[in-house]
Amino acid sequence: MAGGRVYLVGAGPGDPDLLTVKALRLIREAEVVVYDRLVGAGIVDLIPRRAERVFVGKAPRNHAVPQHEINAILVRLGLSGRRVVRLKGGDPYVFGRGSEEALALGEHGIPFEIVPGVTAATGCGAYAGIPLTHRGLATGVRFVTGHGKDDEALEHDWASMADPNTTLVLYMALMNLGEIRARLLDAGMDPATPAAVVAAGTTDRQALATGTLADLPERVAGADLPPPCLIIIGRVVSLAPKLAWFEAAEPLLEAVNA
Repeated sequence: MAGGRVYLVGAGPGDPDLLTVKALRLIREAEVVVYDRLVGAGIVDLIPRRAERVFVGKAPRNHAVPQHEINAILVRLGLSGRRVVRLKGGDPYVFGRGSEEALALGEHGIPFEIVPGVTAATGCGAYAGIPLTHRGLATGVRFVTGHGKDDEALEHDWASMADPNTTLVLYMALMNLGEIRARLLDAGMDPATPAAVVAAGTTDRQALATGTLADLPERVAGADLPPPCLIIIGRVVSLAPKLAWFEAAEPLLEAVNA
C-alpha cells in the first residue's frame, strides 16, 4: 500500500467554478475517481482520461450502490496503493456520509484526507438570492436532513425548528415536504413563513420555486424540478427577488409561483 491514500473531496453543489484549488489539484492527480450522481457533469469532465472512473450512483430511495458497498469499494481501492479521490457532492461532512467512509478507511489502516467543499446550503442559497442570515430576519441557520435513516419517519425537535429567527435548510427533503409542513405547523410555525425549493442549484439547470410554508408543497406538486433539490424556510427567502443575480438556462418557475 506504499504511497496509497484516499481523498474524500467535496465537489460543491454543481458549478465547477466552486471547486477549491485543492479539490481541483487532487482531481487532476488522481489515479482513481469514485463519484456519484450529485457530482456535477462539468466536474466529472475534469477527471483525467488516464484515471479509472468508478460510478456509485445513489439517489433517494434508489441506491444504485448501497453505502456499505461504497465503503468496501473505497477500502479495496485504498489497499491497492493508488491515489484515490472520492468525489462527493457538496461537503463530505454535511449530510455526505463522508465520516462513515473515513471510519471504514481508518479501520483498515488506510491513510485518508478530508477536503471540505461548498455545501449545498451556502452555494444554492447564494445562487438563488437567499442569504441564510440577515439582520432583522434571521440570527441563525439550521441544517436538517429531510429524510430518515432507511426511510424511517422523521424524528426532529420540531418545536425548536419552528423558531421564527432561524433559517431552516432541509437536505433531501422534497419527497417529505408535506410531512415537514404539517409537523412545523403543528409546532407553531407561522404558515405565512416564506419558503423556497432550489432545484439543481448553481448549475445552468437551476430553477427556483417560492411560496410560503403553507402552500409550497402545492406550488411544486407536478413541477418537473431537476434534482437535486434543497428546501429553505425562513424570512430570508423574502429577499430572493431583490438579491437574484444568477441567470441560469432554465427560467424561474414562474408558472409554479403565479
